[in-house]
Amino acid sequence: MTKRVAVIGAGPSGLAQLRAFQSAAEKGAEVPEVVCFERQADWGGIWNYTWRTGTDEHGEPVHCSMYRYLWSNGPKECLEFADYTFEEHFGRPIASYPPRAVLWDYIKGRVEKAGVRSWIRFSSPVRWVQYNEDKDNFSVTVQNLVDGHSYTEEFDYVIVASGHFSTPNVPDFEGLATFNGRVMHAHDFRDALEFKDKDLLIIGTSYSAEDIGSQCYKYGARSITCSHRTAPMGFHWPDNWEEVPLLTRVEKNTCHFKDGSSREIDAIIMCTGYLHHFPFLPDELRLQTGNRLWPLDLYKGIFWEANPKLMYLGMQDQFYTFNMFDAQAWYARDAILGRITLPDQEEMVRHSQVWRAREEKLEDDEQMIWFQGDYVQDLINETDYPSFDVEGVNKTFMEWEHHKHEDIMTFRNNAYRSLMTGNMQPAHHTPWLEAMDDSMESYLASS
Repeated sequence: MTKRVAVIGAGPSGLAQLRAFQSAAEKGAEVPEVVCFERQADWGGIWNYTWRTGTDEHGEPVHCSMYRYLWSNGPKECLEFADYTFEEHFGRPIASYPPRAVLWDYIKGRVEKAGVRSWIRFSSPVRWVQYNEDKDNFSVTVQNLVDGHSYTEEFDYVIVASGHFSTPNVPDFEGLATFNGRVMHAHDFRDALEFKDKDLLIIGTSYSAEDIGSQCYKYGARSITCSHRTAPMGFHWPDNWEEVPLLTRVEKNTCHFKDGSSREIDAIIMCTGYLHHFPFLPDELRLQTGNRLWPLDLYKGIFWEANPKLMYLGMQDQFYTFNMFDAQAWYARDAILGRITLPDQEEMVRHSQVWRAREEKLEDDEQMIWFQGDYVQDLINETDYPSFDVEGVNKTFMEWEHHKHEDIMTFRNNAYRSLMTGNMQPAHHTPWLEAMDDSMESYLASS
């Protein structure tokens, strides 16, 4: 009987898994039946942009955390697919920091070429996954949002690829109920023009904090105050930026901070991160972790150690993204195909503890990047995923870090060499601060 694999989510991680199986089939391997369940009506995960916030047309929580003017905040050369380059997709080298629409087009291009769309059931959220000990398989309960019908099917393997940047972590602060302005989480941020001529408070020091703040600066915010819990971001901000300690309380439009200072604020955006949230999994199968480079309970960062027929993709904090998801997907595929033999649970736990101990000693972003690069290299060494210059990716990340600290508002004006083709990429035709048209057509125009 043909084995069956359920993939939960058709974002970059889930699509990597589909491509991994299709790649094996293309080379003559006999692969299991793969069924991917996607809550949205189209593929792309968080890259599938919507204007909606809160709930969608079916009353489901909106998955997208993207905003209108989002551009990649890292070099595309560091996330390029080893088996499908930007140059193959677009027919020529393109600038290193694409807008959202360009990256979505690139993600779609590979899976369109692979012909795996028929493997996906859209508008079909997974409601529950149950392991059947007597059969050594899983019952997966799904709802078709279009007709409202729910059904259950059995699978030999389940791969959770639903991401962890869509369920916001929203703290509370004294007095927010009386604040006279807008309060929102980054997940619901859509348009920087909403904050033109406003005094804006951003809470957090994550990538979303620096980027949403930069977007609001670009589109005319009057002032931007960034509140941090532990340490400021420390970039060379424009004159109308200021970094302050954590918000302690709010009195109407006055925000008070831990150092005793206060500011008059029109709007508050919480860039306070996201939760690993899997309401469709019972306790014994559910990953519970903060956003970190090495979550425990996952052998090789993939296999649920208590039951390795359940796998997770993309659950790490991320410097590497698309090509790391590929490395994981190829490894998961090969374990399912019997090409890789997994150790017993005791050895899995020991292996995970070794990586966690190393993670605990990391002191800065540079060390974290090399750590994650080592992880990616460890995975691709054992599969037929096309080898690529991981050290070169790490060095490109180092350049990116340097450019950001040199000038946080101009780092996107730089260009890098593709680690896949070896070709130097062109600088964008318009400096980022002046590029108000973020459409794919404008971005790909030669001038």
